[in-house]
Amino acid sequence: MADLQALAEAVINGRKDEAEQLAQAAIDEGVDPAAILNQGLIAGMSVVGEKFKNNEFYVPEVLIAARAMKTAMEKLRPLLVAGGVQPVAKVVIGTVKGDLHDIGKNLVAMMLEGGGFGIIDRGVDVAPEAFVAAVNEEGANIVAMSALLTTTMPSMKDTVDALVKAGVRDRVKVMIGGAPLTQNYADEIGADGYAPDAASAVDMARQLVGV
Repeated sequence: MADLQALAEAVINGRKDEAEQLAQAAIDEGVDPAAILNQGLIAGMSVVGEKFKNNEFYVPEVLIAARAMKTAMEKLRPLLVAGGVQPVAKVVIGTVKGDLHDIGKNLVAMMLEGGGFGIIDRGVDVAPEAFVAAVNEEGANIVAMSALLTTTMPSMKDTVDALVKAGVRDRVKVMIGGAPLTQNYADEIGADGYAPDAASAVDMARQLVGV
């Protein structure tokens, strides 16, 4: 019988090759892809998120774990799609216009994917219109914006305004994060949530979509 606990452990410990092999073994045994995802990959990344919040893991460990999760996910993704397994929600994520910092954004994207979310990563320097387009074209349920510079923070407000203007604001939840940001700023610009770190971002996203 496939050992999904071992798969979770391989993810937690960042053992990429082992995670890939265990995922493939479970697939070969005909284990339900949703079970591999939930009991293996998501279970592992949940522990990683907890350890990160408790300062037992730091960014390097999280990145290594996320890489192991992604490697296993590559094997699994075609089966999830074929089996009609839906992500928890779709998140369009990007660093806002004028800002080229992406380490934090990438970390949040990986943690969200590890939490069962579908990720539409628009990269850095993302204009408000590009966020709106992703909501319309990809059916995103959450808009997640990152900024590291105080000078690019106003672009978050511009994006919220653009969502309102496009008539899609009530269809999506907006969450923000980044070093200079606060809950107060989120409230000020009309965002739905603020997360201080990648692990909290997953909790926040779950809360926003009610899972």
